[in-house]
Amino acid sequence: MKRKYWAAPYLVWVVGFVVLPLITIGVSAMTDDQGHFTWENLLSIGDPINRQALLFSLAIALGCTVICILLAYPAAMILRSLRLNKRGFAILIMILPMWMNFILRILAWQMILSPNGVLNFLIGKLGAGPLQISNSWIALMIGSVYDFLPFMILPVFNAISDIDEDTIEAARDLGANDRAVFWKVILPLSAPGMISGIIMVFVPAMTSFVIADILGGGKIQLIGNIIEQEFTKSMNWHAGSGLSISLMIFVLISLAFTMKNDLKDKGTTIW
Repeated sequence: MKRKYWAAPYLVWVVGFVVLPLITIGVSAMTDDQGHFTWENLLSIGDPINRQALLFSLAIALGCTVICILLAYPAAMILRSLRLNKRGFAILIMILPMWMNFILRILAWQMILSPNGVLNFLIGKLGAGPLQISNSWIALMIGSVYDFLPFMILPVFNAISDIDEDTIEAARDLGANDRAVFWKVILPLSAPGMISGIIMVFVPAMTSFVIADILGGGKIQLIGNIIEQEFTKSMNWHAGSGLSISLMIFVLISLAFTMKNDLKDKGTTIW
């Protein structure tokens, strides 16, 4: 019983910085300026502008998640094949940029993708015309994938590392080629890691607004940007809270569907 008291600081933290803010946002979302109960703030997610931003945010989050999965598996397989000392160094190089401030990293990509940036300079040296990537959805996707890719690689790599080598060798002894080993053994057994990576990539990619502000040049509106503007520019906390709660419900439903499939198949199959 005494050991449970050590959890008291964590409980205080959760109540003070998670539960109470959520209650405050929930109350603000369900009331108007006069304090009367209303559904208008929650239903404002269906307004044309908000709905378009939500759908675009969903497309960016799905695209970012799919690209991260496609890049994470080759990277995880390469890391798994390395020796222990080289593997640790490769992982260090991969997570080293995460030690730098998030805003500085995105600003660096803004400089790289700008019309007079490093990318167009190198393309010009090759004799090709400049690319108009800056302030576009392509720049937004590049920044999102760059920022969230480590959160997909690490859980996938951990899941693949836990696969017994004897299991893979048994599949090869039964006549499976490299493609069959990956699709029939490695991919199903690493599904729990991929599910964890999807959660850690999809949710922040869906709700982020800083990347869109910097790489989108204010021309691209995600649902996170609209919520941020409601709080900071319009000073309409009721509308901002309503959009936040609606977005949270949407994300929770998506995650519940994902986790349901994972629990249903107990990590043995993908779908």
